[in-house]
Amino acid sequence: MKMKFVAKTLYGLENVLVAEMKALGASDVKSANRAVLFSGNKEMMYKVNYCARTALSVLMTVADFGIRSKEDLYKKTIEIAWSEFMDYNTTFAVVPVVNSKLFSHTGYPGLVVKDAVADYFRKTTGKRPSVDTSDPALVINLHISNERVNISLDSSGIPLFKRGYRAEQGIAPLNEVLAAGILMLSGWNASVSLLDPMCGSGTILIEAGLMAKMIPPGKFRHFFGFTRWTDYDENLFNKVRQESERKIIKSCVRISGSDISELAVRQSAANIDSAGLSDIISVEVSDIKDIKSIDNDGYVIFNPPYGERLIPEDIHKLYSDIGSTLKHNFAGNKAWIITSGKEYLNDIGLKPKVKHVLFNGALECVLAGYELYEGTKKHDKN
Repeated sequence: MKMKFVAKTLYGLENVLVAEMKALGASDVKSANRAVLFSGNKEMMYKVNYCARTALSVLMTVADFGIRSKEDLYKKTIEIAWSEFMDYNTTFAVVPVVNSKLFSHTGYPGLVVKDAVADYFRKTTGKRPSVDTSDPALVINLHISNERVNISLDSSGIPLFKRGYRAEQGIAPLNEVLAAGILMLSGWNASVSLLDPMCGSGTILIEAGLMAKMIPPGKFRHFFGFTRWTDYDENLFNKVRQESERKIIKSCVRISGSDISELAVRQSAANIDSAGLSDIISVEVSDIKDIKSIDNDGYVIFNPPYGERLIPEDIHKLYSDIGSTLKHNFAGNKAWIITSGKEYLNDIGLKPKVKHVLFNGALECVLAGYELYEGTKKHDKN
């Protein structure tokens, strides 16, 4: 049966996720704000959860209708066939996002939907399911825009950026979905080497390793929201998982990372080992000023400090050192830097060939791409 879905993503990665959805075989794929709309069957829902690198969550639409009053919301919600997804023993929670003049309090529509779901089972079974806001078996998303209502189920449960491979938590690690999106936007395709000279706990390196070996990002997860639904098909999900893992390959690409912090390198090494990628990723302790290119056509992708833990003079010097190192030691390479300190990019002394606006949590960032040449050719001055 064909169903409608919404795959949520980070701002700026919508087109990247569109390409992923099409490659996975989804139909009716359409970009939206921080999301991608698509159609498919249950198998496609399982596949997107398991394989999409830039999706944060996958919502399955169960109803879309218009209302003129709060009574309409109750009447149309209780008409949904809730027994297809849950029973009276299933705990649930309602997450409302409301922008409508019909409701003076944004939380009230969530209570209406909660009552409608509970009354559906009370009328059909004589028993009411319980609400559990801490660990619900079913998460119901309620979206109301003016008089339009969309009700969907969160098939992911735990957000998909939580891959499950992280053994060590660094300080403010890069979101895994953002790291994967940066790699895809950069054009790196595992055919040339990759270096992250400020690797932190290794997120960019690991996401690159997963891409290089075609390991699905869901491989390390032990839970998806849909596994708690009453219509969960374990055999179908096992089929999706096995077909995805049969595509895993060996890779000879050189992926390396470094960091000035010994602790960060230890954390990175532990995470790389946890992800089973020690065969293609190496890390070492090093100052960025001492790093040199290992290839003439490789990629350098990194996430330097934004200034939260460095005084202004140090941060300007750091970005100046980054520019000097790239110019003198990485001729022929492509460099990509993501930073929320947009004013620091001028200290690099190179003109970006392309810029993308992205968000790392609430921080607006710029992903700047550079093509590096010998010396300071005209390309850097124009």
